[in-house]
Amino acid sequence: MMESKNSVSTSERRERIIQQLNKHGSVQVSELAAQFQVSSVTIRNDLAFLEKQGVATRSYGGALVFDPMSAPKERAISDKSLLNAGVKLRIGQLAATLVAPGTRVILDSGTTTQQLASCLSSHQDLIVMTNGLNIANVLADAPGVELFTTGGQLRRTSLSFYGTQAEQSLRDYHFDLLFLGVDGLDLEHGVSTHYEAEARLNRCMCEVADRVVVVTDSSKFRRTSLHKILDTRRIDTLITDTGIPSDYLSGLQQAGVKVMQVEAGV
Repeated sequence: MMESKNSVSTSERRERIIQQLNKHGSVQVSELAAQFQVSSVTIRNDLAFLEKQGVATRSYGGALVFDPMSAPKERAISDKSLLNAGVKLRIGQLAATLVAPGTRVILDSGTTTQQLASCLSSHQDLIVMTNGLNIANVLADAPGVELFTTGGQLRRTSLSFYGTQAEQSLRDYHFDLLFLGVDGLDLEHGVSTHYEAEARLNRCMCEVADRVVVVTDSSKFRRTSLHKILDTRRIDTLITDTGIPSDYLSGLQQAGVKVMQVEAGV
């Protein structure tokens, strides 16, 4: 039953939001606005207040319960490249088998997608758009690849471009495949990343590609970064390793996601 607009005080409303966060792990602005019969602006102000109190972390369209144990800190790309390097190479090799001649591809920035780029460097008749400076460097000398970059402002931590220029450059095209790297993948909270502007660009990538292929090693499961990119059900294919938790494997498959695996380990 709907509550009247003035029946719940600000403090009581925020306390109820905290209860829902603790119970469900996340809340959505639109659902809370309807529940409390207040504006979306009011709910966003509530979530901003709770974030300052260390109770929640805001995400796209809502907020997540703050959990310092499951919110990994971002590493520099030079450090990331050393982590699970063998698995990332095998993921890249398997992902490359999905790319036929004539395919139009977006390669998201990241170290797993960099391995994929290396595997694509000998392919023929490809069009590749990337926001990753490291990926552009890998493909710069690939004769069979017509290479585009999004442009925009460079974020040095991830060697990725972002911003309105990058987003607009994507919207001018249409692609067959997006290979998306992630910082966190949670069954309930979806695919997420650390930096808001990169999440916004990633969502734009998803909009202009026919198929979304997430490439990640199994260390990213059960992790939730601050900024949500998309729900897990919107993934077409996931390429990971055999270290994927069994509940995640079954949960993703039940959501209609095709899961492809390489061997875990060095």
